[in-house]
Amino acid sequence: MPISRTDFDPLATVVDWLDACRAGELSALLAFYDDHATLECECENVSVHGRSALAAYWYPKLETVVHSAFSLDEMTLVGDGVCVDYRSYDGNPVRITFRFSEAGKIIYMSCGTTGCGIKTR
Repeated sequence: MPISRTDFDPLATVVDWLDACRAGELSALLAFYDDHATLECECENVSVHGRSALAAYWYPKLETVVHSAFSLDEMTLVGDGVCVDYRSYDGNPVRITFRFSEAGKIIYMSCGTTGCGIKTR
């Protein structure tokens, strides 16, 4: 289902998500996620599900950010989500896709170094 631009602005949500990452604010970051969100990380070959697993995934990364971390390179609406090229916590380029609930919460993310297809579950 396509994103309804009347409910929320997915691009602004991603910018705010990057801001929370850059600030190292774990609680603010977790507020963007649905309680049952899934993150699939090809970079580390892991899949996490739910807020507590997301907290465990993000905590060490937010504690070790480099100066260029979480800077935005490019962002595009794709299908039912957003594709973002940005710099990860360690400054390396990453491509991430976001899918949102109707309430504007992140329900699914997939990151890696290539591709920006939104997977269907």
